[in-house]
Amino acid sequence: MDAVANPVVQLQEMPAGGRTANEEPNMLEKTISRLSKRAAAQTEKTRHTTAALMRERSSSRTPHAGGDTDEEIAEDADTEDVFPEGGLRAWLVVAGATLMLLPSFGFMVSIGTLQDYWHQNQLSDFTARDIGWIPSVFVYLTLGLGLWVGPYFDRYGPRWIALIGSTGYVMTIFLLAECTEFWQMILCLGILGGATAAMLTCTALAVVAQWFKTRRALAQGIAMAGNSVGGLAIPLILKSTFPAYGYAWSLRILGFVFLLCLVVSNILLKARFRPSAAAKKTIISLHIFGDLRFSLFTISVFGFEVVLFGALGILPTYASIISTHFPPDTGFYLIAVLNGVSCFGRVLPGYLADKVGRFNTLLIMIVFTLVFMLALWLPLGTKSLPALYAFSALFGFGTGSWMALTPACVGQLCRADEFGRYYGSMYFVASLATLICIPISGELVQTVGPEAMVGFFCCILVLSLVSFIFSRWACLGRRWALMAKV
Repeated sequence: MDAVANPVVQLQEMPAGGRTANEEPNMLEKTISRLSKRAAAQTEKTRHTTAALMRERSSSRTPHAGGDTDEEIAEDADTEDVFPEGGLRAWLVVAGATLMLLPSFGFMVSIGTLQDYWHQNQLSDFTARDIGWIPSVFVYLTLGLGLWVGPYFDRYGPRWIALIGSTGYVMTIFLLAECTEFWQMILCLGILGGATAAMLTCTALAVVAQWFKTRRALAQGIAMAGNSVGGLAIPLILKSTFPAYGYAWSLRILGFVFLLCLVVSNILLKARFRPSAAAKKTIISLHIFGDLRFSLFTISVFGFEVVLFGALGILPTYASIISTHFPPDTGFYLIAVLNGVSCFGRVLPGYLADKVGRFNTLLIMIVFTLVFMLALWLPLGTKSLPALYAFSALFGFGTGSWMALTPACVGQLCRADEFGRYYGSMYFVASLATLICIPISGELVQTVGPEAMVGFFCCILVLSLVSFIFSRWACLGRRWALMAKV
């Protein structure tokens, strides 16, 4: 190399302090060497720090102190930053989920009409409390078995779970048409129906969560509208077919409708994520309840289930047995109105939630429902039929938003590929409420009166509201921020 053109070469050839270049490095070389070593050490330290931070984020779900919004939490949790948020494939998945929830959740929220029919016919010798155990076991297993179905979904995907669940659920409806005894209905609807419906409900909601993030509340609200359509159509179908075709053929007609819905939904559903590494290692992950946000939210959902399914199960009996001056078909129409209006409660708040925050919207809807329970149901439920219909519609709108926004809120607390595990674990705890709420409401309405029963539901909802407020507080890094988007 030309020494004239390169000053560094000149310095290397120049003697330093009477020594040659080969004897000892000069000061410039020492400085360059020291800076190079320091830069290399800093780079290595940064690399190790980044790796440790990534491991911490993947293994922990605790919120960052002082985090501003739920979007920051969700961004860390999701395995992919870019979600389709629409497109033909994504909306076909939503359509498939809607059709899958129509016979499963739809039948669940309209079970009160069937319970009232049993009370007046096959099981007329049983009390409302005793008959209430049939839908209680059905709803409990549908929600509670998500503890296993959710992780299996994360591990294997929806295909075989949805197929097995669909086959077993259709068999349940056709077998229920042949049941005439209490124990037969418990085994058929409660055990078989609950286990297979769990496969359908958890799978449908988990698949939608894989295709949407920013618009997840809206997408899951549209999917949950199948719940409302089923809850509206099933009581009206049964009301028309019971006197015309009898009990057995009425349920068989339902079975054929359910079969068509489930065949189409199985074709449309498609997973987006491959099974996660965590899902392959474990099935049940109760350690997730160590997240304060999640555990407080689970307590709130427990209270939601007491109020929602307690009211759904007792409203027809409440109208036909307690309030004898109401027309005999009032129970059918109350459930139909409640579930019909709840369709709007699932979609409209879902759209709003993506704009102002899912936790914020759900908080508003809890207060909304509580106000009308205190203003209409408690003082006027047994005295005024128009007031009872008005309450049924408003209650349907409010509780419809609960069911639609709950999965969206869960999606903010976990990665999309772990939604099944979180959703199933939460409802394993919350479903305990459904096991006891219908028999308790039946006992209360017959022993202490309808006003006391409604007062009990209002107290439960107040406790759920308090727990939910603290869950939102934990989502904000344990800060009180009224206007924050959560």
